[in-house]
Parts: sequence; structure tokens; C-alpha cells
Amino acid sequence: MKNFRLKGILGAALAFTMALTGCSGTTSSSTADSTASSDDGSKLNIGIIQFGTHPSLDNCYEGIINGLEASSYADKINIDTQNGAFDSATCDSIAATMVAKEYDMIFAIATPAALSAYSAAKDSDIPVIFCAVSDPVAAGLTESYDAGLEYCNGTSDVLELDKQVELIKSLQPDVKKIGVLYTTTEANSVSQLATLKEVCSGQGIEVVDQGVSTAADIPQAAASLAGQVDCINNFTDNNVVNNLSVLLEKANAAGVPVYGSEIEQVKNGCIASVSIDYVALGVKTAEMGVKVLDGAKCSEMPVGKISEGTPVVNTEVMEAFGITLPESLADAEKVVTNSETAEAE
Repeated sequence: MKNFRLKGILGAALAFTMALTGCSGTTSSSTADSTASSDDGSKLNIGIIQFGTHPSLDNCYEGIINGLEASSYADKINIDTQNGAFDSATCDSIAATMVAKEYDMIFAIATPAALSAYSAAKDSDIPVIFCAVSDPVAAGLTESYDAGLEYCNGTSDVLELDKQVELIKSLQPDVKKIGVLYTTTEANSVSQLATLKEVCSGQGIEVVDQGVSTAADIPQAAASLAGQVDCINNFTDNNVVNNLSVLLEKANAAGVPVYGSEIEQVKNGCIASVSIDYVALGVKTAEMGVKVLDGAKCSEMPVGKISEGTPVVNTEVMEAFGITLPESLADAEKVVTNSETAEAE
């Protein structure tokens, strides 16, 4: 395996560099022009492809960097971070360039970026370590949660939808219809929708789903959905999360609360969530990558997960909807809406 030519160079004292500029300190470029290659073979070249910039994915990136900086490789690697700008073709181009330059490892944040990286690298021996792929089996990035593919593994941000429904019922005991806005081409969202329907089956709750293809579809679809349901539950759907303000605008106009999938969405105006810690997920992703650099096989490691979510509520949004925090959520983390988000709305 090309990556393990590293054994002869691990003793070198090398600089940890990052090609970073742009939004939230997470990206160096939205193109495939990579700048972190090393010609003398003395540095490990690590690529990071982030599908796009929104708080959840930014937190994943932060965690990956934190994990790498805390590892024994912190002064032995160059990191090239690239942003796909929510465009799969751009991710394809970035990944192809990283593979052509024979990077030692590629981290990929979110399913579309992971699919681009794996497609580009699968005929090489470059490991792809994905982060925040809700259903890697459905996406074809693993065959099971028990082990990865030969050169592909990573972490899943699969949602605890049974606990999410419990959360919704605790805040809205009379809920009968939960709405879901999702992207029909995102495998994770399709999988999560099926799971949510299974969880709600037998509880007297109907799941009303509205599919979209692009961001342009969201305003009309969100308005239509909000008029049919008691609340809306948001997944980790990148298209929808990137346009969360539009969903919240339409839902608020209809007097319908939106439940998020993690704390940043709650800070941005969702009412509550059983939240995944995406920084911690990024750290776990980096730790898996370090194990592979140390010689572990992707095919012999289970998919990484965060053990359980944490309830978080937005007290301002609860007050706006006239909902009182129940005793069962007394220990939930409490946040208020980000001032920038409130001003934007």
C-alpha cells in the first residue's frame, strides 16, 4: 500500500501546514487546484474535501483538525482543504486532482464529498475516511456498519429518530402529523425518512413528506408542507440545512415549529433537537484516519459513531410558540437564537 511507505519518514521533523482561507476558516478553495503536494516525499499529504459550508459541516472540519493536531502526525503532515460549494461535480474534480497527486489520505465531509472521493480513489490504494455520512451502507461506502471497504471507512451521523420523536411528543403531546422536507436524490435522507415512518408507525403519528430536487424547490415545498402538519422534523439533508432559513421562514409563517438534527440548527431557529456533537464526530473521524496511517485496515474497523445525542432546546423559540419546557427536559441544554440569524430573518 502506497500510504505505508511512510514508515521510513516518520522520524522527520516536519511542519504542520494548512491551506486555509475563506468562510469560517474551513476552506482553501472551491476548485480542484490543490497546493499541499510535496515533491521530496518527506511529508504526508492529507486532503480534506468539505461538501459545502454550513455549521454542521464546519464543526466536522474543526473536529478533524483538532484530532489530527492532537495526534502523533501533527508535525508530519501537510493538509490541503478544499470546499465543494455544494456541487458534486466540483467535489469530483477536487477528488480527481488529489488522487492524481497521490495524496496519502483523503478525508471527506458529508456523503456527496465522500462519494466523489471514493469514486476517484477506489482504483488506487489511497484511503478515504468519510465524516458525517448518515447511512454509509445505503450510499455504497460500506457493506455494513461492522466494517468498511478495503480503502474506505469513516463515521456516521445516523440520527436517533426514536428519541427525536419522544422529544417532539414531550413538547407537543397532541402531535398527529410530522412533516419532513428532504432531497430525493440524497440517499441518507431517503433512508432516514423510512426510519422515521417506522418509528412513528403505531404511535398514531403520520409522517407527511415533501421531496425537493434543488434549493429552488424549497420555498414552495416548505410553504406547502407547513400548511399540512403540526411540526416539521429536519434531517441532516445538506440541501435543506443549507437553506434552513427559508424553511424556518415558511414554517414560522404557518405557526409550525421546526425540529433540528443538531445544536447549530437549534441555535439558528429550530425549536429543539436530540443533538449530535459534530466536533466530537470530526475528532473520531481523525482518530480513525490516524489508525489507518498507523497500519490498521479500513476493512477491519467498524464505522464510527457518537454514542448518543444530547437534548437541546431553544428557549426563545419555545416562548414564541407558547410551549413550556416539560420536566422530562429539565436537564436539556438551553440555547437562544443566534443574533446574526435573527437579524437575517
